Amino acid sequence: MKEKLLNWLNLILMIDIFLVLASFVWFAAAVVGRSMGVSLGLDLWYQLWMPFFQPAIGILMAGALLSGMISWVNRRFFSKPSA
Repeated sequence: MKEKLLNWLNLILMIDIFLVLASFVWFAAAVVGRSMGVSLGLDLWYQLWMPFFQPAIGILMAGALLSGMISWVNRRFFSKPSA
């Protein structure tokens, strides 16, 4: 059960990191486009910041902390001591 939960958490975090990276690439391209006078969706990106991208970054950070804490607890309390 614990391994299945960790696998799902890692899958969600992997999808989320690609979402965050894609949003960063979109933002960078839109900023460069705006400086050149080409509309690449910077206004749409700003509209999606609060309801979509900001929670995705928060989920990524919380999930990384949770994954690290679970791994630490497993190593600290549930690993077999080496003899």
